Amino acid sequence: MAKQKIVVRVTMESDKKSRKALRIAVGLDGVESASFVGSDQIAVTGEGIDSVKLATLLRKGVGYTELVTVGNVEEKKPETKPAEVTWQINPYDFYYNSYGMPSYYVY
Repeated sequence: MAKQKIVVRVTMESDKKSRKALRIAVGLDGVESASFVGSDQIAVTGEGIDSVKLATLLRKGVGYTELVTVGNVEEKKPETKPAEVTWQINPYDFYYNSYGMPSYYVY
């Protein structure tokens, strides 16, 4: 399955309700992360999340709940640049053995 991102608008009048809403959202199966978006929205990401079940549990526990968006998360793939081939030639690595010893060095 692909990763999903669900944004839910919940009426949260106090900090107690906002903590409770976040606790309910994180408690579902398949949820990887949950965070606040603005003052009255919660974004939930994960795999195989039932959006209707999330909304129902939030309605029962906190109050008015509305599904804003349900969609797939686009994964960013790192751009790979082709490897640049660099050649480094060291002139001192070449040996000239085929020329032999000069005649004036022979004893």
